[in-house]
Amino acid sequence: MTSQERVAPCFFAVLFTDRPYQGDVRAAHLQAHIAWLEQHKEIIPVGGLLRQEMGQTPKGGLWVAEADSKEQIEELLKSDPFFIAGLRQSHEILHWCKANADRKALF
Repeated sequence: MTSQERVAPCFFAVLFTDRPYQGDVRAAHLQAHIAWLEQHKEIIPVGGLLRQEMGQTPKGGLWVAEADSKEQIEELLKSDPFFIAGLRQSHEILHWCKANADRKALF
């Protein structure tokens, strides 16, 4: 591959687990987090919270992201207001391949 060629972006599923009993931290930083996601919508077109049951405090979140590397996602998430506020207990960045590539995405 020459220096002129570029590797196509990859898709990633990014799973977050929040620290327990941090609903107040989530609430305090929610609007900043949503604004941050909007600012980075080209890389993170899909994101949302995860919870055991509807109405319960979220336990974490999920992003579907498109980037050149895991490292790019890792660097980006460090600027997320939830990450900066210490809400996140852990995260995992996984390569994601869409099954049935010919099907229209639902989101």
